[in-house]
Amino acid sequence: MARENDRDTRKHEEPEFEEHLVFINRCAKTTKGGRRMSFSATLVVGDKKGRVGLGFGKANEVSEAVRKAGEHGRRNLMLVTMKGTTIPHAVTGQCDGGRVLLMPASDGTGLIAGGGMRAVLEMAGVRNVLGKSQGSKNRLNVVKATLDALSKLRTEEAIKADRAPAEQA
Repeated sequence: MARENDRDTRKHEEPEFEEHLVFINRCAKTTKGGRRMSFSATLVVGDKKGRVGLGFGKANEVSEAVRKAGEHGRRNLMLVTMKGTTIPHAVTGQCDGGRVLLMPASDGTGLIAGGGMRAVLEMAGVRNVLGKSQGSKNRLNVVKATLDALSKLRTEEAIKADRAPAEQA
């Protein structure tokens, strides 16, 4: 009887992670019989509480590519260091030609970032930040550069701990 109750509650629970589809790319392969279409999907997965991941999926149908991207994103989650509703310090990230600059903002500023950067920051749960995308406008590279920037964030205590041995010497 207890197992049945557990199953019932699981059905009505909301999913742990939310998904945001950044873009779908249609690819065409020319064969002897004509063009063969396939699709690739880029998806950002997050719980809006500090965990975010990027998923990339390819398939012959859009729905299958999105499903694969969702699974891939859930497997590749990372924790984001935050200070309240913003980031602890300014940081830059880079992936190929895409560069991203993220700066902390005071409460009430909102999420001032566009495109793939906004999707990543929303899914991570960052509410106040200033973002600038530089270089390539390739959405996949902008998303990867944003994740690179978020991975470089450190807390004030971690920075002090790194500096302490150098000051003693």
